[in-house]
Amino acid sequence: TDQDDIVIGTPTAGRRVPEIENLIGFFVNTLVLRTEFTGNPTFRELLRRVRERTLEAFTHQDVPFGKLVETLQPERDLSRAPLFQVVFALQNAPDTTLELSGLAVDPIDVERSTAKFDLTISLSETQEGLSGSAEYNTDLFDASTIARLLEHYEVLLRGIVADQDTHISALPLLPEGERDRMLVGWSGTVVVYPRDSCIHGLFEEQVERSPEAVAVVFGDERLTYGELNVRANRLAHRLRSLGVGAETRVGICVERSLEMVVGLLAILKAGGAYVPLDPEYPAERLTFLLGDAGVSVVLTQSWLRERLAGDAVSLICLDATEEEVSGGEVNPAVAVGAENLAYVVYTSGSTGEPKGVEVPHRGVVRLLFGSSYAVLDESRTILQAAPLEFDASTFELWGALLHGGRSVLLPQRVPTAQSLREIVGRHGVDTMWLTASLFNAVVDEDVEVLGGVEQLLIGGEALSVTHVRKYRERYPASRLINGYGPTENTTFTCCHSIPSRVGESVSSIPIGRPIANTRVYVLDDHMQPVPIGVAGELYVGGDGLARGYLNRPELTAESFVPDPFGGESGALLYKTGDSVRYLADGNIEFLGRRDFQVKLRGFRIELGEIEAVLGRHPGVRQVVVSLREHPGSDKRLVAYIVPDAGWSPTVDEMRQFLKQSLPDYMVPAAFVMLEQLPLTPSGKVDRQSLPEPEQPSAKEDYVAPSTPLEHTLAALWAELLGLERVGINDNFFDLGGHSLMVMRMVSRINDSLRSEIPLRKVFELPTLAQLAEYIDIAHWASRDNQPDSATVTTRREELEL
Repeated sequence: TDQDDIVIGTPTAGRRVPEIENLIGFFVNTLVLRTEFTGNPTFRELLRRVRERTLEAFTHQDVPFGKLVETLQPERDLSRAPLFQVVFALQNAPDTTLELSGLAVDPIDVERSTAKFDLTISLSETQEGLSGSAEYNTDLFDASTIARLLEHYEVLLRGIVADQDTHISALPLLPEGERDRMLVGWSGTVVVYPRDSCIHGLFEEQVERSPEAVAVVFGDERLTYGELNVRANRLAHRLRSLGVGAETRVGICVERSLEMVVGLLAILKAGGAYVPLDPEYPAERLTFLLGDAGVSVVLTQSWLRERLAGDAVSLICLDATEEEVSGGEVNPAVAVGAENLAYVVYTSGSTGEPKGVEVPHRGVVRLLFGSSYAVLDESRTILQAAPLEFDASTFELWGALLHGGRSVLLPQRVPTAQSLREIVGRHGVDTMWLTASLFNAVVDEDVEVLGGVEQLLIGGEALSVTHVRKYRERYPASRLINGYGPTENTTFTCCHSIPSRVGESVSSIPIGRPIANTRVYVLDDHMQPVPIGVAGELYVGGDGLARGYLNRPELTAESFVPDPFGGESGALLYKTGDSVRYLADGNIEFLGRRDFQVKLRGFRIELGEIEAVLGRHPGVRQVVVSLREHPGSDKRLVAYIVPDAGWSPTVDEMRQFLKQSLPDYMVPAAFVMLEQLPLTPSGKVDRQSLPEPEQPSAKEDYVAPSTPLEHTLAALWAELLGLERVGINDNFFDLGGHSLMVMRMVSRINDSLRSEIPLRKVFELPTLAQLAEYIDIAHWASRDNQPDSATVTTRREELEL
């Protein structure tokens, strides 16, 4: 049960009833027995605790159970019995037949239509041993589950008899067959793949096979494998001249472009490892990442030079003249192996600082070779849409380039249904990866967008069954894959091929089984395998495992632990922190997190990092950050703040303070000021009692819309954001808007105005007044009766500035 305080009921024949004492002498009552398992006791110690507690209970067995419920007044729930839901009954009387004045009384079995409790286990002592039965709620259990449970119980009893001094956590529970199935049969398969190869080496082999084939496409630009190889080699030799070699970490801070791909390949060819840096990150975060990664060389673009100029690094602009980045054109000869570092991706950290995950070449090669979750070959055209800081880009980019396929780069920073439709149709994209949130938005907006996609991988967070079913009803023949995996195990750990029909009885989509050369185990807190259907923590290992966290030896040792099952010397497992369970067919079902890490639109966020940054504000005494559901099944971050005495921090102040250190997706959409945080009886923050924010925080200096277009936009924003009103000075993102909402908003605006407002304009002009003015001018320019060209040109220039 993953609990150390267990309460069960047990019937006892000890309550005397004077009115019928001459007939039977007693009446059955129910005792409530509580057992504590704290400290992982031995069975002998546990037996002593149970004996003491049971004897104490028997001294009060004449108190009717109904009286106990009446006195304690527990919260009543029609779906379960009060105080306990499990009953254990042991019948150890020598004879169950009574002779009373010529009347024989025998127990009989009555077929019941309703179980009184969730589960009742009844045992009887016989001359042959113990026999018993189980009565259970069929809404909660099926026959196969109960059969397994009783088999586990028998294994447990045999283990206790064999050694009463074994600690509870080490007592056997699984029959040998089930244990072998879970630790061997279901834990993962080993297949032959180019285990000792590097990413750039496999790419160079593709260049030899098909130098004229198109490798990468960006808008109207394209590079063949031969052209891409030559450009990457030139840059790689330049990097070598700057001292880049094996294990050298090189930053890359660029927008999506052909230069981005050239830069990544060049770093690997030079022997180094790339460190993605989002150009949109706050300057403080960029400075921290450069310092933590020990980066001395950064590949960037001319227009981003100013953002990095203050840091003590050498900058190479990829869009500069060929002479500035040119070296030799042959493949550099570098001594790099599969164990060497390929990239470092930073994820949110619970200590208040991001942590760098070190991924070797072998992890990437294992992701893309030997597995059957998707078809990857020279015929594939794969969309590259994820930011480099998001490890889905590993699958998107190298899944194409290491197999001779085409990588099509999404021109827009943020995909929309409209841009996806265009790029799928124009370039014949047949393989795509989408976050679960983006998948939901596209299905809601226009499911036809995905019509030409033969292989669609979705993940990043739990899938919506409703959206999966809607997609499947329209496209039953496509290959739809739920891909699960932490960054620490190189993009995908498990995959599940979703069937063509998702029945009405399906309540969740499994994450499936481990891909090839990956090991998974579902374990309890003592690293013991748990039975089928029982929740445990997912541990993962195999060739996809990262080395650990850069510059964080203590955190690495805490998260990457010795593998007690693998058999390979020095093998490690990563503790994912994800609560899962095995289903009877061997698939794994995701249940949630065991800590305060959350997934929001595909991004992994440690709530502790946001709390730590907010806690540094002088006006904040206490803070808790939570992920809350918003109307329309949207999720958003909410910060609960107890201000320090004498301070009255405003919402705008809090937002601006966070934006100095955190990326936009980590800035809460709502802030709630409290006099004190709610606490549990043990003194911890009671997160369940945190109040719902009334609405996203709007600007205090409200200015009402005045033009018809402003009124239209304000109504649309209010509908999307769940607000009562929106002013012209309000910022869409400060009100809780995000990239997926932008997609829906732009789609509606374009449909109603029959225009093509670029998605990026919402990010560039985030207030309602700015966006309304831009749309107004753009709409003028598209009509016959427009103001003079000089006026339009001047206002456009002002807006661009």
